[in-house]
Amino acid sequence: MANIKSAKKRVLTSQIRADRNKAVKSRVKTYVKKVDAAVAAGDKAAAEAALPVAIGEISKAASKGIYHKNTAARKVSRITKAVNAMA
Repeated sequence: MANIKSAKKRVLTSQIRADRNKAVKSRVKTYVKKVDAAVAAGDKAAAEAALPVAIGEISKAASKGIYHKNTAARKVSRITKAVNAMA
């Protein structure tokens, strides 16, 4: 355990950030799963409705630095490609 005051503070702030990052990543995964489920069920209307919400969550996570911009772009590309392939 840290003995120095600044090190103790770093432990606390690191934990807070880790928890926040985990929550945001979980939220992104939930919305991506909704798109994937709609695609798997063949429900194009639901997939197209869920897609912009998922893209928004991914973009928000990338802008806050939780995902690297290329990771976010890859995730967006994959789910968009899946929805577009339903035609």
